[in-house]
Amino acid sequence: MQRFFLTLLILVSHMFFAQSKLNLIPKPQKVEFVKGEFTIPETFILSGDLPKAETEYFKKRLSTQLKFQYAQKEGGIHLTNSIIPGLPNDDEQKKEYYSLEISPKQIHIKSYTKQGYFLALQTLIQLLEEHKTNKKIPALKIEDQPKFAWRGMHLDVCRHFFTVDEVKQYIDYLAMYKMNTFHWHLTDDQGWRIEIKKYPKLTQLGSKRKESMIGAYVDNKFDGKPYGPYFYTQEQIKDVVKYAQERHITVVPEIEMPGHALAALTAYPELACTKGPFEPATKWGVFDDVFCPKDETFTFLENVLDEVIQLFPSQYIHIGGDECPKTRWKECAHCQELIKKNNLKDEHGLQSYFIQRIEKYVNSKGRKIIGWDEILEGGLAPNAAVMSWTGIKGGIEAAKANHFAVMTPGSYCYFDHYQGDPQTEPNAFGGYTPLDKVYSYNPIPEELNAEQAKYILGVQANLWTEYITDFKQVQYMIFPRLMALSEVAWGTSDPKNYKEFENRVISQFTVLDKMKVNYAKSIYNVSGKVIPDNNGIAYELSTSQDPKGIRYTLDGTDPATNSSVYQNPVPVSKSLLIKSAYFENGQLKSAVSSQEFSISKATGKKITLEQQPSENYSFGGAFTLVDGIIGNQKQLGKTWLGFQGKDVIATIDFGQKTNFTEVYFNTLENKGSWIHLAKSAQIFVSDDNRNFKMIKEIGKEDIQKAKGKIKLNVGNQTAKYIKIKIENAGIIPAGNPGADSKAWLFVDEISVL
Repeated sequence: MQRFFLTLLILVSHMFFAQSKLNLIPKPQKVEFVKGEFTIPETFILSGDLPKAETEYFKKRLSTQLKFQYAQKEGGIHLTNSIIPGLPNDDEQKKEYYSLEISPKQIHIKSYTKQGYFLALQTLIQLLEEHKTNKKIPALKIEDQPKFAWRGMHLDVCRHFFTVDEVKQYIDYLAMYKMNTFHWHLTDDQGWRIEIKKYPKLTQLGSKRKESMIGAYVDNKFDGKPYGPYFYTQEQIKDVVKYAQERHITVVPEIEMPGHALAALTAYPELACTKGPFEPATKWGVFDDVFCPKDETFTFLENVLDEVIQLFPSQYIHIGGDECPKTRWKECAHCQELIKKNNLKDEHGLQSYFIQRIEKYVNSKGRKIIGWDEILEGGLAPNAAVMSWTGIKGGIEAAKANHFAVMTPGSYCYFDHYQGDPQTEPNAFGGYTPLDKVYSYNPIPEELNAEQAKYILGVQANLWTEYITDFKQVQYMIFPRLMALSEVAWGTSDPKNYKEFENRVISQFTVLDKMKVNYAKSIYNVSGKVIPDNNGIAYELSTSQDPKGIRYTLDGTDPATNSSVYQNPVPVSKSLLIKSAYFENGQLKSAVSSQEFSISKATGKKITLEQQPSENYSFGGAFTLVDGIIGNQKQLGKTWLGFQGKDVIATIDFGQKTNFTEVYFNTLENKGSWIHLAKSAQIFVSDDNRNFKMIKEIGKEDIQKAKGKIKLNVGNQTAKYIKIKIENAGIIPAGNPGADSKAWLFVDEISVL
C-alpha cells in the first residue's frame, strides 16, 4: 500500500481566514481549523509520481479554473512517496481513509490506498470550487472515512435506455459525492440491454418493444412508437466498467430471475412454462410469465452469467428475485413434479430452490449473489446478501440470520418518487420522498444489536425509469437527493440539523449550474403540511429561504396579487383553495403551489388505525385520512395511504355526539401495480368506542360500479365514534399481474357529512 502526499506551490498569505463552516457534502467525520489560510495559486505544481489516473481526474475537473505543472526533481516542493506494509490491523475501512491538511504553505494528503487518495481529491475539489472567487481556503485538517462499505445508486435502463456517455455522467455524479457502487439494472420485462454472444436473439428480439406506456398508469395510454433496439455491446460494457474503476466505483450488474423475464422469453420462449409467443412488455408492472425452473433454463442462465462474470469484476452479481408471480408454476406439471421431488413446501419453496441453485453456480465462479428481499421466500440461499426494498424487514431478517444486507427501503430510497408537490412536479411513479426524508434515514434498524448491525453493508437509492424518458429527467430525479443519500451513507447525517445541510445543498447548486445539470429546485418551493389545530386543521407553510417571503391566498387567486404575508399556520375551517409562493423583493422566485381542502365533520378529528400502512406509502400516517385533502387518482403521492394484504380499519373520534348522513372515501385500481379496488366496506357507529353497530355495507360489485369513488348514504345518524372497515381484495386472482400475491389497497380522505 502507498501513502500519497500532494504538495502545491503557493503564495504565502499573512491574513487569517475566518473559521467559517465548510459547505462539504458529505460532511467529513472530523474537521479541525488551524490558524491561517491557503491562497489558491494560478498554477498548481504537482509531483510526477502521483497516482496517474486519480490525478488526471483531478486536473480535468479543475481544468477550466486552474493550470497544472509537474514538478522537476531539481526544484520546487515535490511529492514524497513511502511504502506502508499494509492496512492497520487489516482494517478494511481504512481502504477509504484519508487525511487532508491545508496549511498556508502546502496541501498534504495521506491515505493507505489510491481509493483514499481519490476521496481526498473529491473533498479538495469541493473546497476549491467553493472558494474560487476569493481564492482563500481556511487552513485546516480533515480526517475522514465512511461508515458504510456499500454506498450505492441504481439505474434502470430497461424501461428507458441511456447511452454510454450518459451512464458515464451518472457515474461521475456518484464519484463527486463519494458513492462507491453503481447498480446497473440491465434486464427486465420491457427490454434486455446487455449483449450475450452465446444468445444473440436476446438483443435481436428482446431489446425492442412495439410501443411504450405514457402518462399516468390509470390513463392506460400508449405512444404507438417502436422503442429500440437499444442495448450495450460487451465492448461498451467493458468501457463503462473501466471508467467506473478509474473513479473507484464498483459496477454491480443485475440479471433478473426468475421473474421480470418477458424480454428474455421473447427471444427464447422454450424457457417458459407455456409455449408463448411472448413480446417485451409495453406496460409497466408485473407479469405472470417467468422463467421455468427446468434444466435448459438453468443451462441458459449459467451461460449468461458466465459472460456477465467475465465483464464485471464485482464481488456481487445481482440476480433480482423480486416480484415473481407463481401463477405459471402452479399450472406447470414440471414445476409441480419438481416441488414433490425435492420435498418443497410450495411454489415459494420452488423460488428458494431456484435462487439456491443459481447461487451455487455463482459461488463456484468465486462470486456472491445479492437479490431483492423476495429471495427470502421459502428460505434464504446459504451465502446470499439481501437488498431490502419493500421496507426494512428483509434487512432485519437477513442480518439476524448472519447474512449481509443493503438497505434500500422505498419510503426513503426510491428516487422515482415525487420530491415536491406533485402538482408542480413532472409525472412520477408515485410516493413522496422529499430531500429531508432521505436525509432522515438511518440504515441501521433499531431492532438490531451491535453484532447484528455489522451485517448491514450500507445503503442504496434506486431510480426506476418508467416515467423517466431522458437523461435530463434522470438528473432532475437524483439531484439534490443524491447529496442527502451520500451523507447518510458516509455516516455524518444529522436530521436535527437538516437546515444546515440544506444550506450546504444550495451552495452546491453553483457547481451543478456550471455542469449544466438539470437538478430539481423543489426545496425553493413553498411546501405545505396539514397539522391538527383546535379540533380542526391548519396549513403550515415552509421554504428553504426566508419564511417572511412566503405569500398566500385563500380564494384560489394568484399570490402575486392581493396575497397575505405568511406568519403562522393558516386555520382551515371551510372548503377552500390555498395558493402559495416564495417572493424576493416583490419578485416571484418559486413555483406556485396549490392545495385544495374539502372540509367535513371528520376533518382534523382524532383517528386510529388497527393496522398500519406500508412504510413506502405512509406519509402523514393515519392523520392523512382526515387532513381535508382528497387524493388525486393519477398521483400516488403524499395524499394516499397504501396497505398490502391488509384491511383498513379506521376509528374516528368526533369528540362529542355528532349528526351525519353521508360517508365518502376513495380507493384505487391499478392492477399492473397490484393495486385493486376494495372488496367491501362497512360503516359502524358507537358512543363508547367499545360497542359498535353496523349501519351500512357496500359490496364489491357496487364498489366497481363506482370505480372506487365511494359515496354512502347512511341515513340520519348521531354518534361520538364512527368506524370504517375497508376490506382488502386479498390474494390477487389468476389472470392478473402479481397473481397469488397480496393485493394493495390505497385509501385517501374519509369524509363525513
